Amino acid sequence: MTSWYLGELLGWILLALALGAATVFSVLAYWKPRRLHLWLATGSLVVALIAAASLPSPAPLSIGVLTSAAAVAVAVFGGGPAAAVALDLAMGGSVRPGLHGGILVDARHREDAAGVRPAQREVLRGGRTIGVLERLATAGAIVAGFPEALAIVVAVKGVGRFTELEAPEARERFIIGTLASLIWAAAAGLVAHLVLR
Repeated sequence: MTSWYLGELLGWILLALALGAATVFSVLAYWKPRRLHLWLATGSLVVALIAAASLPSPAPLSIGVLTSAAAVAVAVFGGGPAAAVALDLAMGGSVRPGLHGGILVDARHREDAAGVRPAQREVLRGGRTIGVLERLATAGAIVAGFPEALAIVVAVKGVGRFTELEAPEARERFIIGTLASLIWAAAAGLVAHLVLR
C-alpha cells in the first residue's frame, strides 16, 4: 500500500467522521439549542471543509450522494442556531420576541380599523420556516455548482420581507440573520461540492 493511497484513505475517513459529527451536532443544536452543540458543529464543519478540500480525486457517486445528503442536513439544521447565536451576539437580547416567532417593534404610522394606533406589532413572523427553505435552496445551489442561484434566494427573501423592514431593529435582524444563515449553508454545501468536483 503506497503512502499516497493511505493518505487519501485517511482523508476520506476524516471527512466521514467530521461530516458525521457536524450532522449530529447541527441536529442537536436545532432541537436542543445549546451553544456547545453549535460550537462543536462549527468545528466539525471546518474540519470537514479542510478534509474535502484536500482530497485529490472526486468521490464515487454513492459516496457523493451520501456526502451531499449529510451536507444539506448540516446546512438546514445548523444554520438556524448559527443565525440565532449571531443575532444574540449582535443584539444582546434587546429585541423582544413575538408570539408567532417574529419580533415586536414599535407600530409607528399604523392604525387598526378603529383608528387606534397599537403600541407594538409583530414583524418577521415565520422566520424559522423561511430560514429552513433558504438554507435548503442555498446548499442545493452550491452542491449543484450553481452559486448564481444565491442571488435569487436573497432577492425572493428581500422582496417577501420588504414591507416589514421599516423598523431599524427589523432591518438589523433581517440582515444579520440572513447573512449568518447563508454563510453557514454555503459552507456546508461547499463540502459536498468539493467532494463531487
